Amino acid sequence: MRTTARGDGRRLAARHRNIELGLLALAVAVCLAGHIDADLALTGRMPPGLLVHGLSLGALAGVAHLAVRRFAPYADPLILPLGVFLTGFGLVLLDRLDFSYKAAHAAKGDYQKIPAAPSQLMWVFVSVAVALALIVLVKHHRFFQRYVYLLMAGALVLLAAPVLSPGDSFGAKRWIRLFGLSFEPDEFVKVAITIFFAGYLMASRDALALAGRKVWGLTLPRGRHAGPVLAIWVVSLLVLIFERDLGTSLIFFGVFIVMLYVATERTSWVVLGLLMAVGGAAVVGTVEPHVHGRVEAWLHPLDYYKPVHDQAISEQPAEALFSLGTGHLTGTGLGSGRPWLIGFAGRSDFIFTTIGEELGLAGVTAVLLVYVLLIQRGLRTAIGLTDPFGKLLATGLSAALALQVFVVVGGVSGLVPLTGKALPFLAAGGSSLLANWLMLALLIKLSDSSGRTALDPPQPSPEPLPAQAQGRAAEALATDPSPYGLYDPSAPTPPALNPQAQDPTDPAAPTGPVPAAYTRTAYTPATYTPAAPAEPHPGHGLPPDQAAPRSAT
Repeated sequence: MRTTARGDGRRLAARHRNIELGLLALAVAVCLAGHIDADLALTGRMPPGLLVHGLSLGALAGVAHLAVRRFAPYADPLILPLGVFLTGFGLVLLDRLDFSYKAAHAAKGDYQKIPAAPSQLMWVFVSVAVALALIVLVKHHRFFQRYVYLLMAGALVLLAAPVLSPGDSFGAKRWIRLFGLSFEPDEFVKVAITIFFAGYLMASRDALALAGRKVWGLTLPRGRHAGPVLAIWVVSLLVLIFERDLGTSLIFFGVFIVMLYVATERTSWVVLGLLMAVGGAAVVGTVEPHVHGRVEAWLHPLDYYKPVHDQAISEQPAEALFSLGTGHLTGTGLGSGRPWLIGFAGRSDFIFTTIGEELGLAGVTAVLLVYVLLIQRGLRTAIGLTDPFGKLLATGLSAALALQVFVVVGGVSGLVPLTGKALPFLAAGGSSLLANWLMLALLIKLSDSSGRTALDPPQPSPEPLPAQAQGRAAEALATDPSPYGLYDPSAPTPPALNPQAQDPTDPAAPTGPVPAAYTRTAYTPATYTPAAPAEPHPGHGLPPDQAAPRSAT
C-alpha cells in the first residue's frame, strides 16, 4: 500500500507528459498549416523553406518537451503547448506582414520594408533556450525568494533607465539603446517586480490585512499600512509622467493591487487601488501632452479625418476599427486582407487587427481563448501550491499576462486608450518575447511544485504491529502492572543498555542466563504501598484563598 499512491502519481505525471507531447505536435501542425495558407493566398505557391521551418519549430518544441519531462515532470501539460502555439502563430503573422510591407514600401525605401520574421525567429531560439536554462538550473521556485530585494533594486534601475536614454520612440521613452541595439526594460521589470511583490506581501500580509475605520460601509485599511500602496502608486505615476508609458504604469500598479487582494482578501484594497489608478491617470492625461493625445484619440478616433483636428490624434485607432470591421465573422482569409495599411505598428500591438481582419470574429475569439486558457492554468497552479510565496508568484504572473493582453487588445479595439505595448508572444520584439518565455518557464516550475504535491503524496506512517506481537505486549502488561519494573539500585548500568535484558517469552530473545543485577524485583499488590501524594505548591492549581502561605525560609 505504501507504493501504490506514489506509483499512481508517477504514472499520471507520465501520462500528462504524453498529452503535452501530443498537444505540441498539434500546435506545430496548426502553425505550419497557417503558414501554407498565407503563402498560397499571397503568392499562389507553397512557401519556400517549409520543411526547414517545420523541422526547426518541431525540434525546438521537442527539446523543450524533453527538458520539461526530465526537470519538471509534474508540470501542467498545457502551459508549454499554449506558449509554443502562440509563438509559432506569431511567426506566421509576421511572415505574412513582411511580404506586404516589402511590396508596399519598396519604392519608398524606408525601414518598414525590412522583414521582421527572421530576427523574430532568432529571438524565438534565444528565448526558448533561456527559459529551458531556468527550468534546468533552478531546482525550486523558492530560490527567487532569497533575492527579492536585489531583484527590486535592479528593476527600479531598469525602470528609470529609459529616462536617461536620448530621444523618444513614437512619443514614449520605453527603449534603451546600447551599441546599436535597443530593448524594452519594462518587459523584464514586469517579471522582477512580480517576484518582489510576492516576497514582500508574503512577509507583510498580516499587517496589511488589519482592519481600519469604516467609510460608507467599506472597511478601509489603517493609514500607516497604506504606505506601500501609496509608494507603488507614486512610482507608477512617475513612469507615466517621465516616460509617457501608459501601459507599463497600468500593468505595474494593477499587478500589485491584484496580488494585494489575494494576500489580504480585503476588497477595500481593490476599491482604493482603482480609485487611485483612475484619479492619477486622469490628472496625468490632462497635463501630459502625449498621454492626452492618446486619450483624445480614444474618445474621438474619427476626428482625424476632419479638416481641423487635434494634431496629437493619430490615424491608427480609426484604421484599426476599419480593419476589425472588415473581418466580419470568419475574416477574409490569411493573406487576403490589407492590415499593412495601418503602418509601422502593424507588427507590434496592431498585429491583433491582422487576426481580426483575416480570421474574423471566430479567429479573434479563438486567440483570446488561448490567452484565457493560459491565464487559467496559471491561476490553477496558484490554487494547487501550498506555500504563500508560490501562490502569490503564480497569481502575479498570471495577472501580469492578463493585464497586458487586456491593455493591448482593449487599445486596438477602442475599449481603452492605446498603450503601445506588444501583444505577448505574437508581436515582433525580442525583449517582449524573452520576458514572456521567462514568465512561461516560471509558471512551468510553479506548476511542477503544485503537481508534485497533488500527485506524489508523502509516505504514510509505518504499518501497525502484527496481531501476535500485540497479544504478547498485552500479556506482559497483565502479568506485570508496573510499566517499567523495579530494578536493583546496585545495577552498574541501566537495564535498557543490557542486550540480554529482554522478555524471555520472546522467541527472538537471546538464550542463556540473565545476570541477577538486571532481574526485576518482584512485588505484589499487598506489599506495595504507594507513596503519599506530594503537597501542592502554593498557587499551583488552587484558588488564591486556599493556597498555603509561602514560608519565609
